[in-house]
Amino acid sequence: MLFKARSAAVYGIDAHLIDVEVDFSNYKTEEASFSMVGLPDAAVRESRDRVRAAIKNSGFDVPPTRITINLAPADLKKEGSGFDLPIAVGILGAYGALQLKDLDEFLLVGELGLDGAVRPVPGVLPIAVAARDKGIRNLILPARNAREAAVVQGINVYPVETLAQARELLNTAAFGALVSSPIHIETAELLNEMQHIALDFKDVRGQHTAKRALEIAAAGGHNLLMIGPPGSGKTMLAKRLPSILAPLRFEEALETTKIHSVAGVLDAEQGLVTQRPFRAPHHTVSDAGLIGGGAVPRPGEVSLAHNGVLFLDELPEFPRSVLEVMRQPLEDGNVTIARAAMSLSFPARFMLVAAMNPCPCGYFNDKSRECTCTPPMIQRYVSRVSGPLLDRIDIHIEVPAVQYKELRSGVAAEGSQQMRDRVLAARERQHTRFANVEPDMARTKRRRPIYANAQMSTQQIRLFCELSTEAERVLERAMQQQGLSARAHDRILKVARTIADLEGAQDITVKHLAEAIQYRTLDRNYWA
Repeated sequence: MLFKARSAAVYGIDAHLIDVEVDFSNYKTEEASFSMVGLPDAAVRESRDRVRAAIKNSGFDVPPTRITINLAPADLKKEGSGFDLPIAVGILGAYGALQLKDLDEFLLVGELGLDGAVRPVPGVLPIAVAARDKGIRNLILPARNAREAAVVQGINVYPVETLAQARELLNTAAFGALVSSPIHIETAELLNEMQHIALDFKDVRGQHTAKRALEIAAAGGHNLLMIGPPGSGKTMLAKRLPSILAPLRFEEALETTKIHSVAGVLDAEQGLVTQRPFRAPHHTVSDAGLIGGGAVPRPGEVSLAHNGVLFLDELPEFPRSVLEVMRQPLEDGNVTIARAAMSLSFPARFMLVAAMNPCPCGYFNDKSRECTCTPPMIQRYVSRVSGPLLDRIDIHIEVPAVQYKELRSGVAAEGSQQMRDRVLAARERQHTRFANVEPDMARTKRRRPIYANAQMSTQQIRLFCELSTEAERVLERAMQQQGLSARAHDRILKVARTIADLEGAQDITVKHLAEAIQYRTLDRNYWA
């Protein structure tokens, strides 16, 4: 007898529907035979032992016959343990243990324990999106994955904890009334919850220039590099950046959650990523760990930081080969990983924040300590960060050591709430500006909406960053004197547009442009 269940496999951050076809022979044998076809990997092949024990320990008696499982389409490689539940349900249906004979309206996914318990699996959110897009109304999955899938509107999510519970649910569906109600989550409430971030900029004494630069970076989504001696507060400033970031919009939250779900780092209780990611990998990270990789490609740190912040502390300590692989995602907003088995693309539209010392000893140009490094040592140290990578960083600032009077001052510093209010106002102006702009078509042929000034294309820069005659002369003079590239030209205009938005100005003035230009002069002091 042939019985068919439906499941899904995740490739990249998208899922494809898989038909689980179960057939068993009519004659009994002394020993059960269980074969599986359809390009299963080791984890899928091992499911036959888990499924057999789970069916037996759930109280079902399957006679020893020859069972054949086909995972269609057969030319797609299947991996993971998420096919356990649909395979077990298919076997029960083939032997007549299910009263519902047609499972076309149900999609099942989940790993089985030997006792019949249904365990969580990664990548459930892309599966829920694929089910909705294909018109499958009902999704049966592990209880711990339920909140993650329930953020997708238009489908019914039924959590189960055991194989017996899944069978009972399907049997009641045969009579038109399911035994349990689907889970619903109000995504608007999740995104509107108060974001409690313990770190606050009011703890930072002095460093007004650095705080101003961080505010501009947060308002426009710009990349930023901080250079300063040890103990000047670079890491302290970067860790407080999330406290002034704009909240995620639902489309951003959904895409970010898909990446975290595929990577298996999503909090099961949360269900939806509601805060912008802040990733801070150690400088010993490999290029595969940063960009992503593996035999079957998985997202790396740049993708896990999508729609958020990637903080690289002690930038020159990262291997140069690791830093250079960031050039494509910094430019395109996505990363493509090609392997022999497949080629996958992951979104990687992040805000890079980096910190470094000016020299190996850390005290070059410091007024309180004498630098012991020779010019060749300093040049070798800073040259670990290449010119092409530096050119993709919009804002370069120097973070000097804090003076004693500022450190012990009793005057309260400006807190994150005041800075965040200005950032949110600037982001709202950008949202209004880009609301009617046709989204770009990325290499993955997905429409990429624009949420911040840093994401503007060349055509949009010409449209929204018009300059007066006097401002044109200022920019031309800066380009000639500093030898700036065409990429630096575009990024200066984007930063100037953000500075104008923070002030509520309709047009970019000379003042806005001059501030944006001075954020590109610091690299000439160290990399000249």
